[in-house]
Amino acid sequence: MNVNDTTSAAVLEELRGRPADRRRILFTGATIVTMDPDLGVIDRGDLLVEGDTIAAIGANLTADGAVVVDATGTILTPGFVDTHRHAWEAQLRRIMADVDDLGGYVMATLAGYATVYRPEDMYIGTRLAALTAIDSGITTMLDFSHNSRTREHSDAAIGALRDTGIRGVHASMGPHFGEWDRQWPGDLTRIKDQYFSSDDQLLTLRLATLATDEIAGPTLAYGPELARVAMDLGIGVSVDAVFGTSSSEAVLRWAKDGVLGPDVTLIHSTGLTSEAWKAMGETGTTVALAPTSDAQIGLETAIPAIDEALSVGIRPGLSIDVEVALVSDMFTQMRALHAIQRMRAVNAVYGTDQQPSRITTHDVLDFATLQGARTNGLAGVTGSLTPGKKADLLVVQAEDLNNMPLNDPIGTLVLGSDARNITAVLINGEPRKWDGQVLDVNLSALRSEVHASREYVLNTPAA
Repeated sequence: MNVNDTTSAAVLEELRGRPADRRRILFTGATIVTMDPDLGVIDRGDLLVEGDTIAAIGANLTADGAVVVDATGTILTPGFVDTHRHAWEAQLRRIMADVDDLGGYVMATLAGYATVYRPEDMYIGTRLAALTAIDSGITTMLDFSHNSRTREHSDAAIGALRDTGIRGVHASMGPHFGEWDRQWPGDLTRIKDQYFSSDDQLLTLRLATLATDEIAGPTLAYGPELARVAMDLGIGVSVDAVFGTSSSEAVLRWAKDGVLGPDVTLIHSTGLTSEAWKAMGETGTTVALAPTSDAQIGLETAIPAIDEALSVGIRPGLSIDVEVALVSDMFTQMRALHAIQRMRAVNAVYGTDQQPSRITTHDVLDFATLQGARTNGLAGVTGSLTPGKKADLLVVQAEDLNNMPLNDPIGTLVLGSDARNITAVLINGEPRKWDGQVLDVNLSALRSEVHASREYVLNTPAA
């Protein structure tokens, strides 16, 4: 897989010719950005994958019977982790690129397009989002699936994650507006029993909910009742639309009621009071920031709450949010957060003799990998290249035109690279992108399905 390698197709054929559970892959000669605090960055290192697991990392490794991949001139890094994306909307990408505010998004998408979605539209949108995630190096995606109008809608969304091979988190919620079967949250029991019976599988389940009843009424708002549902099922909770005064008050209620903690993720967390942040920090609650969403849609202060999170000891995950108005990749989220925070830090001390407190490229890569995994409840599974964790990794070309010469591997990943530099993506040890192409996708057929679904959604009156 170095820049002179002409055997990628042959290597892939050899890999796929072996049983997945007995397959061994040895990557050699790479710069390995482990994101493991104890391992750091390894120059000219080797990494051994056995089955679905990272077996060893070091120098001059040997492995009998392994398929050897020459990774000279590349960076090996953990796959990115998306902590919050409304995947079903993908066939409506950039349909409102200059959305004015949250109300504009809500009324056009959730009160309009969402109400006519069929199960097949859920499947197509979610599959498109997941394949795009894989292409851009996201190996884990939390799908905040808030258009579950029927049990068939939920089944379709889960099926799409399964069929792409992504490490998917299905976060299930009923829709905001329109007619639906009111099967949620009761249907979560069936969903768990049918699709999530094992603790050792690619897909995991969470309960998705909203912070308050302002947008969609009390049924979807988080509190002791929904917390009890999640506790009884043994699943985590992802809470969207956490911003402003009303959400700050809700956070304090949740803390008093004992329904905050590491298994609860608060999304956005923009414009919250210091008292709310203190409660979040004290309870170990996790946070998913959406840097481009806060800034572009203009949520409360429109400033991603990175300084507020760090001030109470929370290292957040990062997320994409809504592709109807935003980008699809994690590189942009890292760069946006990096630039916005450093701008704020310098601006805050401008004209004084104080030194700005700036985050680093290592920080944002940590948020996009290890902290994202922790936020999704998967820190023991993915997020770093650590022996014993699952083999979710990227092979990034360091000698491509836009990356050479390699002076700082973390800086190159955060500030220089994009999807075109990702030669290979492995998820659970299985190649999902190889030689620069996402595997097992009939692009022509997918394109036809996406266009047909979009035309149906756009031309069907809102229910």
